[in-house]
Amino acid sequence: MHLHPPKPRLFHISEQPGISIFTPRPSPSHFDNITGNLVFAINDQLLHNYLLPRDCPRVTFYAGANTTDADKQRFMGNTTASHVVAVESGWYQRIKETTLYCYEFLSDDFVLIDECAGYYVSYKPALPIAVTVIDDIMAALLSRNIELRFMPSLICIAEAVRDSSLQFSLIRMRNAKG
Repeated sequence: MHLHPPKPRLFHISEQPGISIFTPRPSPSHFDNITGNLVFAINDQLLHNYLLPRDCPRVTFYAGANTTDADKQRFMGNTTASHVVAVESGWYQRIKETTLYCYEFLSDDFVLIDECAGYYVSYKPALPIAVTVIDDIMAALLSRNIELRFMPSLICIAEAVRDSSLQFSLIRMRNAKG
């Protein structure tokens, strides 16, 4: 008897309500293993990385299997959260005022392309099976065992995290303030 791992719950976060079909599009980022237009989805474990306004820069990280004790202590030593999401203080008001729509997909047509980031892709159109309105982003984030950090600038922490042994995502950093 073969035991199959449970299928992941997959989501797409948007500021646009009422999307009835997600059509494959060019990837906004380069991935060596992407060969055409696609639909992106994020798994439930890392959904918090996207529970923010689309253009909001963020540094997200967590301790992985190969994270050193020194890096765990340096970046996460004083938190009981499993993940950290750092955003710029200047985004506070926009985060408070933004409504997000969390679309859920069946995972059948999706394949994992980045385990660290929780990214899945499909080359086929995807129909949402459910949508959840998120009108309190901070409450949604803080219900997920993460530490939300507001910082004047993300530049230094982004560099430090990138050079560490942590698992991380640097998202929309082109919008970060110096």
